[in-house]
Amino acid sequence: MSLALYGHPFSSYTQKVLIALYENGTPFEFRSLGPDTPQHSAEWLKRWPLRKFPLLVDGERNIVETSIIIEHLQLAHSGPVPLLPADPMAALEVRFLDRFFDLHVMEAMQVAVDSALKRVPVKSEEGLVLARERLERAYAWLEEQLAGRTWAAGADFTLADCAAAPSLFYADWTHRISEAYPVLRAYRARLLARPSFARAVEEARPFRPIFPLGAPDRD
Repeated sequence: MSLALYGHPFSSYTQKVLIALYENGTPFEFRSLGPDTPQHSAEWLKRWPLRKFPLLVDGERNIVETSIIIEHLQLAHSGPVPLLPADPMAALEVRFLDRFFDLHVMEAMQVAVDSALKRVPVKSEEGLVLARERLERAYAWLEEQLAGRTWAAGADFTLADCAAAPSLFYADWTHRISEAYPVLRAYRARLLARPSFARAVEEARPFRPIFPLGAPDRD
């Protein structure tokens, strides 16, 4: 059985895995989840009843959690772009940055989205304020962390950049990265120009109207 990925093109975490697959030209079948594909949703829920996506199916194995999926791909379907360094200490740095982007950028942005969608008992305005406060702290830290680096962990594109691309993409829509952070703004621009992420962005473009905070007319 070939690889199959269940997810949605506009989902940040789906995009994180898509970037890894596109980086290495890994063959897979994309099974989009939505009202037009009830058969995909039924199979997805059967395989992972916790209702989180993306889900990667590799033969008889169901792999979830984006960082684990990408590590699985490197171990079982390696390609020309290693997304984790062979050196254990360098790999630890990549894993830390991967978690930083997921937990301190993407999850901060999600506070605003969830409050706008009334998924949490927080008013939309309050959720946006909380998200902006958290994102501003993350932006300030990243501005110093990324100084002198091409990619998140240094010269090579890694798992950390797979996490950073959709995180910073949607975070900037939620709370614009100001000119006070030129290093971070330049890094986000490099991510957008990376062919793997550029492809994911284009595939998600038709779904921009569903962004609850209003998608800006850029990117």
